[in-house]
Amino acid sequence: MRRRFRLASLVLMMTVAASLAAARAEEPWKVGEPIVAYWAGPGFPGGGPLDDAAADRIAAGGWNLAWCSSVEELDVAHRHGLRGLLSDPVIVPASLEDDGRREALAALIERVREHPAMYAYHLVDEPSAGAFPALGKLVAFLRERDPAHLAYINLLPTYADNEQLGVEGPIVQAYEEHLRRFVEVVRPAMLSYDHYQFRRGDDAPDYFLNLALVRKQALESDLPFLNIVQASSWVPGTAASPSSPRVPGPEEMRFLVYTTLAYGAQGISYYVYQYPKHDGGMIDPDGQPSPRYRAVETLNREFVAIARELQPLRSLAVYHAGMTPPGAVPLPAEEPFRLDPPIAPEEFKPGDRARGILIGLFGPAGEGASHAMVVNLDYKADRTTTLVAPAPLEVYDAITGQWTPAQASRVELHLPGGGGKLVRLAPPTAAR
Repeated sequence: MRRRFRLASLVLMMTVAASLAAARAEEPWKVGEPIVAYWAGPGFPGGGPLDDAAADRIAAGGWNLAWCSSVEELDVAHRHGLRGLLSDPVIVPASLEDDGRREALAALIERVREHPAMYAYHLVDEPSAGAFPALGKLVAFLRERDPAHLAYINLLPTYADNEQLGVEGPIVQAYEEHLRRFVEVVRPAMLSYDHYQFRRGDDAPDYFLNLALVRKQALESDLPFLNIVQASSWVPGTAASPSSPRVPGPEEMRFLVYTTLAYGAQGISYYVYQYPKHDGGMIDPDGQPSPRYRAVETLNREFVAIARELQPLRSLAVYHAGMTPPGAVPLPAEEPFRLDPPIAPEEFKPGDRARGILIGLFGPAGEGASHAMVVNLDYKADRTTTLVAPAPLEVYDAITGQWTPAQASRVELHLPGGGGKLVRLAPPTAAR
């Protein structure tokens, strides 16, 4: 009798677990834990397998989304607490035009839709607007069969030309039209794009313009967005020119992480993790962690901690104090969150390294700002600034996850080069 009871209990538990997994698979996709990913590395086509050693190093570095090319690699990701971004040759629009490939795609979805590590399907990188209708059909096909997982598409940057974008017009008009068509035709669950601005001779000027345009579309469409940032050079030293990409240092990685947060992103990804014919990245040629890995193993955790705090809020405004590169909005004199002393305006010239202070404001939808992400834009020098707010403030420690009262409506912030601090108006209970 006891054995039959235990067996019946086990069967019931398995049935309940299966029912819960099936129920989760029917829920619409949500970001969940803010995304920290990489482009080109283990599990990526041509980047080597995602095995236990690679997954262990990825997880230790604070990444939480890994490329997978099979169910077996999803198993590896799950063992190391990682989510899987699944790549497979059948996850393409052409599969819907062939009965055999369509069945193979449906079978793949059925195999992975309830896998505990499954997070997203990778569809394509940097499509032209002409590909949007076919991609929209594929996204709809995936969503109908597996609404709980993201259909992931990465978009071109602002420096793509009109032919690449598949639209006409000057840069801002063309890029806005590209984004608008993507949202309208493809109906994605998230926006993602890449922009690489660090050149050997200087910094390209449109990094903040790209951030601003994607943020604007994300807010208008009520979508989260992800920023793929530069962590390598893909031009060998002997072939390099002043306009060739350079290998960013740790301070530049900090700048990329904190500016991405200030503009309201819920995800960041790095190009590259480790890939042939690329200098830099996260792993050196000898197989050891690079200076960028050592920098982001802390920054990745800070990104997740801060983005988690901001996730329930809405990005309300982003202001630049000091230099205003393309896409930047100067900090208004009447803004309740202000700097004391104020920072004098500084002329921006193409090729300039960013300088000044960036303030991203966040708050509950339909209400005023309650949180401010304050960033030192000069990634070469530390800076101290004082933020003044309309009520007492608290400062967030992204390492401990603790809020500390500032005891006043002003707080002095010591910011490393490219780094930032999240502050908020003290909740009413804390203020008392």
